[in-house]
Amino acid sequence: MFLFLRLLALLTFLTGALALVNRPNFANIISNAQSLGASTIGKRDSVPAGYVAAPYYPTPKGGWVSNWTAAYAKAKIVVANMTLAEKVNLTTGTGELMGPCVGQTGSAPRFGIPNLCLQDSALGIASTDNVTAFPAGVTVGATWNKALTYARGYALGEEARGKGVNIQLGPTVGPIGRKPRGGRGWEGFGTDPVLQAIGAAESIKGMQATGVIATVKHFIGNEQEAYRMDIIPHGLMRALSANIDDRTLHELYAWPFAEAIKSGVGAIMTSYNEVNGSASSQNSIMINGLLKDEMGFQGLVMSDWLSQIGGVSSALSGLDMAMPGDGDIPFLGLAYWAYELSTSILNGTVPLDRLNDMVTRIVATWYQMGQDQDYPLPNFSANTADPTGPCYPAALLSPTCVTNQYVNVQADHATVARNVSREAITMLKNDNKTLPLSTTGSFKVFGTDAEANPNGINSCNQRSCDEGVLGMGWGSGTANYPYLDAPIDAIKRRAANVTYYATDSFPSSATVANGDIAIVFINSDSGENQYTVEGNDGDRSSSGLYAWHGGDALVEAAAAKYSTVVVVVHTVGPILVENWINLPSVKAVLFAYLPGQEAGNSLTDILFGDYSPSGHLPWSIPVAESNYPSSLSLVGFEFFQVQDTFTEGLYIDYRYLNKNNISPRYPFGHGLSYTTFSLTSATITAVTPLSSLPPTRSPKPTSSIPVYSNAIPAAAEVAWPTGFNKIWRYLYPYLDDPSSVTASGIYAYPAGYTNVSQPDPPAGGSQGGNPALWDTMFTFSVKVTNTGSVAGKQVVMLFVQYPSDSAWDTPIIQLRAFEKTVELAKGASETVSLSVTRKDLSIWDVVRQNWVIPVSSTQPFLFWIGSSSGNLTLACESLSGKCTDGRTSPVV
Repeated sequence: MFLFLRLLALLTFLTGALALVNRPNFANIISNAQSLGASTIGKRDSVPAGYVAAPYYPTPKGGWVSNWTAAYAKAKIVVANMTLAEKVNLTTGTGELMGPCVGQTGSAPRFGIPNLCLQDSALGIASTDNVTAFPAGVTVGATWNKALTYARGYALGEEARGKGVNIQLGPTVGPIGRKPRGGRGWEGFGTDPVLQAIGAAESIKGMQATGVIATVKHFIGNEQEAYRMDIIPHGLMRALSANIDDRTLHELYAWPFAEAIKSGVGAIMTSYNEVNGSASSQNSIMINGLLKDEMGFQGLVMSDWLSQIGGVSSALSGLDMAMPGDGDIPFLGLAYWAYELSTSILNGTVPLDRLNDMVTRIVATWYQMGQDQDYPLPNFSANTADPTGPCYPAALLSPTCVTNQYVNVQADHATVARNVSREAITMLKNDNKTLPLSTTGSFKVFGTDAEANPNGINSCNQRSCDEGVLGMGWGSGTANYPYLDAPIDAIKRRAANVTYYATDSFPSSATVANGDIAIVFINSDSGENQYTVEGNDGDRSSSGLYAWHGGDALVEAAAAKYSTVVVVVHTVGPILVENWINLPSVKAVLFAYLPGQEAGNSLTDILFGDYSPSGHLPWSIPVAESNYPSSLSLVGFEFFQVQDTFTEGLYIDYRYLNKNNISPRYPFGHGLSYTTFSLTSATITAVTPLSSLPPTRSPKPTSSIPVYSNAIPAAAEVAWPTGFNKIWRYLYPYLDDPSSVTASGIYAYPAGYTNVSQPDPPAGGSQGGNPALWDTMFTFSVKVTNTGSVAGKQVVMLFVQYPSDSAWDTPIIQLRAFEKTVELAKGASETVSLSVTRKDLSIWDVVRQNWVIPVSSTQPFLFWIGSSSGNLTLACESLSGKCTDGRTSPVV
């Protein structure tokens, strides 16, 4: 959320206030994929040929998926009895800084529906107190542990509910991490659609089990921070256009969103960027076509904060909730919806059934999560830490409220956080069994990344600095630390002989004694684009993929002095390690990612051998950034609109490296242990016969879709109530003279607009798509045995390789399933079961607009089983039904 806009708006306050008497004519705001040429400047660099955001209208109505039927039936009763003002109130935010949460809707108190509180972030309840600073998404992904992912989601949901948050703004699966330098990849679970999808689904199920509405974001193609947003006022420079072909969209970027929808997610947030030349908040093919029709999404679609750039256009394109409600510039009482949406209903510009569907989706989601039953109101303020203060901080005059009740919602969640942080730690190197360390050793510790921020653990707004241990990136995806257990403190608690050099330059005073072990802490940071940190504008634009603060030089200097060096890395994404990884003294390397508040204990649990490391990389580590195609680099300035064209298609991360026969330094999924494991006795069982196309979907049932009167409401329904006490610049649905609103007939609808429903997409049929896509095609079992000397856990990954005679261009291998064992004692075994679905074997056919399996009568699907993309030891064949060991891996 662009916080600097608040400052911009305040600077323009005095002159902008005059605009209150000349509010924009909502019916003339035309801004969508086909009509954006009518924007302020009306120019842009061209979207490349073939990348087209085709019109898709009207918005499919919700209510036709069976497990939402009861919630929609309740919502129908409420919505049928709502006034126009009440309907509009629930769809529009009340304005930036106009309530306790980062965003809130209006309310419908006659029906018990309060202002709905929306609050960041994906790793904790942002901008408040007495909460847990959980490990970030990338840390969760590195655990490869579904149960831990669910547990973190459940704990996060408990805290959101305890604070009175209705809609929690997480988890994050967009960006998927296409660009190694991209600023917000750390908020998601890793650079693979399946890893992202499972991380999202387990998080959502955990969060929503508590009654909180989860929000999966950012839909879609938000792979770079720079230029992601329109320059305000809208039209000065259009947001970056992510140009993605249809197959790549389905097989990579939309895949985790489909799984999130299948898991029942209640809300989806659109991204700031455009997709194929159409703004995400009003991209009809993406929202109406892909989300609501093909993927059967039943919940609500919201805009990211201040990303809405049109009123009628966004309503017709499927947006259901405008956040935070303001128009071009906040704090002036201007909006694209609110009172303007009331006007557009009265004058017939926006069809009433579109508004009815918007509010029905919101109310049904509220019922679906049981928030009508004893759900708490917000007891905190995201705007102040004081116990009392203005109820509406951005108002010129505001009543005073109790702003913070300081409710402690942490419970035992520190244990969950520690378990996740510990299990994510990935050991990349361990020569001569240097690790685990003995607590009786002599340790020299280097690097400020080992300590807490000396200026205060929450001293940088939204963690927008790189001071001390890197527990999370920066931006809206953060939370305040209740405490921060720094690694140096945890090391000193465990070992008596510890000397700490709190510097990122190797100190001349460092001494070397026989048997000393140097532990060097380095990091690499990134975050959201509203902050620039050490020359990095959200993305790692300045630092590249190298460690910050001269970290490489610090490791090299330590390696020149000490015979044994252990490197600990806290990072948002892959970093290059070539400057020091092969130095003889560098004996061990641990990646600890972004551990949150439990950075210390979780690390010492591994360093001193209380637990064996079991984390695995959620992305590859290349030898050089040039190993990747240029299209994965950050894109720079272009006049009018930056074009970011995904010319690499499906080939990101390990998929690209494998295709081009490039050996990474460490492959996707790499991770070592203090023990060893064997994978034996693999079996494959065919469950469902292969067929090219899935069974035909069932027609969309219409009997459960709410139907309402289409009569234009009485204008009096949006007249100011008698004696109403207005709060200045609060966004209301009311009009000064509603009876004067008449149909003008001058509105130019978007090209391709129609109110005739589209045919049912062949790939649709329920939440996530055709239910047959999740039919199990094959099951696998493999025996995992701990063949080493200490207890440990092992991750088992399954990759698919398509038949060699397939005409389709496919990556050599693609992750399709994984499981993690329980902790296995020395000599103990566990039989792990995995399965692949029809969708796992399918390719998106852009002509048929359906998922197709390239069935071959002579060549098999090969299913490779191992512990990383570079350690595939078993292969199972679909045709013979046999599994063998010792087969040559298909990748380097």
